[in-house]
Amino acid sequence: MNSDTNTDYGHDLLFGTFVTPTTHPVHQAVEQAVVADRAGLDLVTFQDHPYVSSFHDTSTLLAYAAARTERIHLAANVTNLPLRPPAVLARATATLDLLSGGRIELGIGAGAFWDGVAGMGGPRRSPGESIKALEEAIAIIRGIWDTTDRSVLSVRGKHYDVHGAKRGPAPAHPIGIWVGAYKPRILRLVGRAADGWLPSMQYLQNGLPELTEMNRHIDESALAAGREPSDVRRFLNIGGQFTSQRRGFLQGPPSQWAEELTEVALTYGTSGFILASDDTTVTQTFAAEVAPAVRKLVADARGTSRHE
Repeated sequence: MNSDTNTDYGHDLLFGTFVTPTTHPVHQAVEQAVVADRAGLDLVTFQDHPYVSSFHDTSTLLAYAAARTERIHLAANVTNLPLRPPAVLARATATLDLLSGGRIELGIGAGAFWDGVAGMGGPRRSPGESIKALEEAIAIIRGIWDTTDRSVLSVRGKHYDVHGAKRGPAPAHPIGIWVGAYKPRILRLVGRAADGWLPSMQYLQNGLPELTEMNRHIDESALAAGREPSDVRRFLNIGGQFTSQRRGFLQGPPSQWAEELTEVALTYGTSGFILASDDTTVTQTFAAEVAPAVRKLVADARGTSRHE
């Protein structure tokens, strides 16, 4: 990584897990949420593929996991918008945020796996159509949450036509809308309309350096929309293995992970690391040994460490 390209948006660091919503064993995903909560992580997330019969329905799983946990935030990673109407999704998310004491975030995507979506009765959209639908959906979701506006909500779009919807309930806290995105057009949407960007490391075709160009699309779009680049938090879904010897990126001891994630944070502005884990020991090691070390190393680099 080249230090000349360092980017730091100044956000506090968040650490979480990406748990498979498997139906077998039936409570596996919920128990892993409880593990993450007790380990002191900030976030637990579940993928949302309603057309996969071996997965729990993610909206139901989030509600059950929220009831079983105490302090951790929860989100889909990411919500399958084509199968979840945005006005209903907004109300469901706000309701769960209220019931959980402000612990719900909204990861959302434009859609993928269109055969599965169509098989469940959803629309089949082109890339351009899916991005436009997502932009309309975000406007609807924010409109439903905005109870300061006493008028009924009307968003006349090509894919979603909401006219006369009553607003509310307002969520318990400002829910983050985090978009999974990779291509320039949807990255520009992130810059002008989203609170967070949620890519997965495994889908970066050219590796981590690709984040630099992706960040540029987000930053330029944010500025053009009258926002600051720092208005968009940068996440990264990651995978790896704890081993006694160094074998590659995130393939080694916790100290190696801490060094590597610190470099990612300082080079690309990533402030949220979400580890794919269905294993109690892996989750606990990530929480106990990696997260605190990265926080300290980043704080040292920023010159804000209390240990200086």
